[in-house]
Amino acid sequence: MKSIKTFVIAAALATVSFGSFAAEIGTVSASDNTLDGLESTFAAKAAAAGASSYKIIEAGGQNRIHGTAVLYK
Repeated sequence: MKSIKTFVIAAALATVSFGSFAAEIGTVSASDNTLDGLESTFAAKAAAAGASSYKIIEAGGQNRIHGTAVLYK
């Protein structure tokens, strides 16, 4: 019984995402002509804000791409 409980706890911990451990420090918006340019802008804004990572949560557009990213510490 103890091994089953240990397995269940280990499985639950393995499924927890990294994002739940990281502290969200804000969101940023940007726009660029290409998706690569948009991602570079997010990387620069994350570095300037002291974030250790970021996650792009939306991006879209036709001639100009607009997007939003969440910054994590």
